Amino acid sequence: MKIKLLYTTVALLLLALVHPSLIFAEPLPDISIQIGDGDGQPGTSALSILLLLTVLSVAPAILLMMTSFTRVVIVLGFVRTSLGTQQMPPNQVLIGLALFLTLFIMAPTLSQVNEVALQPYLNGEVTQTEALEQAAVPMKEFMVTHTREKDLLLFLNYTGTERPSSFEDIPITVLIPAYVLSELKTAFQMGFMIFIPFLIIDMVVASVLMAMGMMMLPPIMISLPFKILLFVLVDGWYLIVRSMLLSYSP
Repeated sequence: MKIKLLYTTVALLLLALVHPSLIFAEPLPDISIQIGDGDGQPGTSALSILLLLTVLSVAPAILLMMTSFTRVVIVLGFVRTSLGTQQMPPNQVLIGLALFLTLFIMAPTLSQVNEVALQPYLNGEVTQTEALEQAAVPMKEFMVTHTREKDLLLFLNYTGTERPSSFEDIPITVLIPAYVLSELKTAFQMGFMIFIPFLIIDMVVASVLMAMGMMMLPPIMISLPFKILLFVLVDGWYLIVRSMLLSYSP
């Protein structure tokens, strides 16, 4: 009886898929999706949607490149690598800490963007284009403060742009790569200074093991507890975060 009921159910489902009008009293409505504004040029709207989706997919990366996130996350990565703790702290913790530190560092700049661009745009006082132009001014001021003149001149000379009289005249397409290049250099300099004490511990442990004839024992197994102990005793996380905050202080 159960098998017969199962066969009947399967047969009804197949019949509903092939001929839904035989099962349902009313035919299923036709559903169509059209991309366009109905003015006879659907291609233009379709292209606009495609470009908008492309910009939205890379917008978070662009915004992060304009903040302190690059330096913070690289320095935190150097800390984990120098300690040799593999995946401790995990990536989620490092990225989360980097994001919160970025929000803390960028708070004055973001507040200024909110006052001069976002709130006037929400109140209908300025247009979208004007809001974007006004929002770019505080971001440019922040990036110029932490961009090396050498890096900025590199991109200005490449594009053939004349030396601007103020930071507001610098094109955003020139300022962003120059700022990222400066951030990378600064982050690697900080990472080098972080590596030195842990490298000394590795060298001392390796020399002691070789002197004792323990050639088959990996030095990392012995040096890892000492590096963690040193990092904890000097309150390493506090010093790292303090150094990054001071590097952005006016």
